[in-house]
Amino acid sequence: MRPKQVMNVKDPQIRTLHYTWIAFFIAFFAWFNMAPLSAMMAASETWLTRAHLEALAIVNLALTIPARVIIGSLLDRYGPRKVFSLLLIVMAVPIFMFAFGTGFMQLMIARLFISCIGASFVVGIRMVSEWFPPRQVGFAEGFYAGFGNFGSAAGAIVLPWLAIYLFGGEEGWRYAVALTGALSLGYGIFYWIVARDTPEGRTFVPAKKAAAMEVSSYRDLIWLIIWTVPLNAALGLLAWRLVTMNFLSREALQIIAVFLIAATVYQIIQILRVNLPILRKGVPEDDRYRFKNVIALNTTYFANFGAELAIVSMLPLFFLETFSLNPATAGVMAASFAFVNLFARPVGGWLSDRMGNRKQTMLIYMLGISAGLAGMALIDSGWPLTLAVAMTFVTSLFIQGAEGATFAIIPFVKKRLTGQVSGMAGAYGNVGSVVYLTLYTFTGPTVFFLVLSLGAFISFLFCLFLLDEPKDSFGEEYELSSVDREQQRTLLEESS
Repeated sequence: MRPKQVMNVKDPQIRTLHYTWIAFFIAFFAWFNMAPLSAMMAASETWLTRAHLEALAIVNLALTIPARVIIGSLLDRYGPRKVFSLLLIVMAVPIFMFAFGTGFMQLMIARLFISCIGASFVVGIRMVSEWFPPRQVGFAEGFYAGFGNFGSAAGAIVLPWLAIYLFGGEEGWRYAVALTGALSLGYGIFYWIVARDTPEGRTFVPAKKAAAMEVSSYRDLIWLIIWTVPLNAALGLLAWRLVTMNFLSREALQIIAVFLIAATVYQIIQILRVNLPILRKGVPEDDRYRFKNVIALNTTYFANFGAELAIVSMLPLFFLETFSLNPATAGVMAASFAFVNLFARPVGGWLSDRMGNRKQTMLIYMLGISAGLAGMALIDSGWPLTLAVAMTFVTSLFIQGAEGATFAIIPFVKKRLTGQVSGMAGAYGNVGSVVYLTLYTFTGPTVFFLVLSLGAFISFLFCLFLLDEPKDSFGEEYELSSVDREQQRTLLEESS
């Protein structure tokens, strides 16, 4: 697909792409509605300290990790239209709760649940893969992710203006936050009405179970269990950070640890319950897939999206302190990293479509990230500011282009499990941000960037040795297994 084709809104395929990235845009607009308004919140609610705001920012990431896995399972079972619509509608409740909250605990609980809206990203990945053929899906996924992800940057630009000039007064931040909830609610209803899971004449093929990801061998079953554990461990790391900030007691941390261990045991039981009957029966040869591809893609999103979130969180202060800038100028310099999202992700997906080898594209991007971050580790006050910004810009091109390249591969791992695969990879992106930001609190910028560079290079090695070049990833149709075709026939008979 050529980039100019995205303007042809008469095409139902293109219309669906626009409906879906706007849904994602609104979700991220609402998810990141606190950071740009935090100064106004502190001025309005004098009891709110910087430590309170930092704790709320940590909680804002907490449930995104499990939510992406759960939402991935649900959308493979029930379809992206229903899941995306209901997610936006339900998330309006905690957003309104946060907007009009009067106590810290109320704000904390609301922020905890709002973090679930971060799972919205994986829903659109499945929707786009249903509407676009293999040869076009890379650019389409990149366009969806790039423009949708810009919702967070748009919130930083628009929400303070709305709070000050439209709503005015000390309580303006509340109405600005409430507006994001109203948009989420309204668009969720709109998306339910206008969206379809598949193009006319096609049937959505659901996964057999919504409880856990299917695998094709006992070896892959063990790997799935191993790679499930860090998702809960990252939540434990977040809870530990709250303890060090004196917002959680050690007793509370122990209770959370017990809960996370119980949740991990439950997930393992579900994995076994879903997969043991399938493996005992035997998986048809043409329905098999290799979990090692999921592992490789988990590492890429850990290394690229995890790095993006971590860098965005520290970059303004880095520029401010390194070059003795004022906060406004440092913010503008750092914003160059986020603005790249608008075109870097689509370009990453487009190159994956055009180069004829999706694995090779992924490898080039991961090496580029490693080199770029190593270059950023060398930045100091002796550098010209323009050169430092240029290095940041180029590194951002590779990081966010790699995100587009990652999701240009995910639909080909196993078509009917696209939601679960993208959910797990997406969750590992958040795990990466938690790990990297925690490490940053113990190191300086130089070591921080070197650690990120090493993480990208390790992911390059995972992709080099584990990632397979997807089969038939440049054709007109997705390759369906005998199980998929049989399920599709059954669904068509039931609907008729």
